[in-house]
Amino acid sequence: MNGTAIQEGEKKTAFSGLFSQKVQKNLAIFLFLLPGFIFFLIFQVYPILQSAYYSLFNWTGFGPATKYIGLENYGNILTDPVFQKAFVNAVTLIFLSLLIQLPAALALAIMVGRDLPGRAFFRTIFFMPYVISEVITAIMWLNIYNADPSKGFINAVLTLIPGVEAQPWLGDMKLVFPCLFLVLTWKYFGLHMLLYLAGLQGIPAEVEEAARIDGANSGQLIWNITLPMLRNTIATTVYLSVLGSLQQFILVWVMTEGGPSHASEMLATYLYRFSFKRFQLGYGSAAALVMLVIALTFSITYNYFVRPPEYLNTD
Repeated sequence: MNGTAIQEGEKKTAFSGLFSQKVQKNLAIFLFLLPGFIFFLIFQVYPILQSAYYSLFNWTGFGPATKYIGLENYGNILTDPVFQKAFVNAVTLIFLSLLIQLPAALALAIMVGRDLPGRAFFRTIFFMPYVISEVITAIMWLNIYNADPSKGFINAVLTLIPGVEAQPWLGDMKLVFPCLFLVLTWKYFGLHMLLYLAGLQGIPAEVEEAARIDGANSGQLIWNITLPMLRNTIATTVYLSVLGSLQQFILVWVMTEGGPSHASEMLATYLYRFSFKRFQLGYGSAAALVMLVIALTFSITYNYFVRPPEYLNTD
């Protein structure tokens, strides 16, 4: 009996010790996560809830919000032709980025990643625009697009050609959006190229050598080896490009402020215009929530269907 009691006591002691270790471990994890969680609640969750509250009022930002109007702000936003134009511009920017910017960055990454003479120089040149601040980039391109041939580089070159006149690049409703897309491509092209270069470095050279020994040419090598093994990198660049297009603000606002006649209006410039130019903070809060829902819907859907967790990948 005494021996049995001693064994049971030892088991209880061991169990108690194990339990206390688990509690201590969980407590340590909780304490390490607590500061970040508090910051997340204060700077992420609370502003969203506050915006959701103010979006239900006709509020100018001065004094308490007292004029309750329910969902009227949301109805006005969704039926506003300017917001619809901003949404169409955002979708157009997404398609142009996916069809032109990313494929061009991938093609150049494949070229620069090979044994191309001076490839280090080209990597630096193409990545350099990304490290320049967006405000400086916008001011620089404002000067390049200047309608005055004595100040704008492009028009100065065009006027040297007989019969060619200077163009109001950012003042023409048909030209302003392609001009902005060129600036955005120049700015972010290097980031995507660098990501693709990093992905190319993760492809084992033995795989490519084996494919060449089996008779694969360069086109087959890229299509059957390089692109499939860059799938996760391509998925990441698409994700960043779409979210960046939905949230694009600084370059567009500094260069055009969404003009002329809202031809270059984006979701973020629409939000900023009503919130901080017209001081319609209730309406702006509703616009921010609509923008958040659009971006969050894409993010959740994309990550669920296109970018499954690593533990679900079977290849």
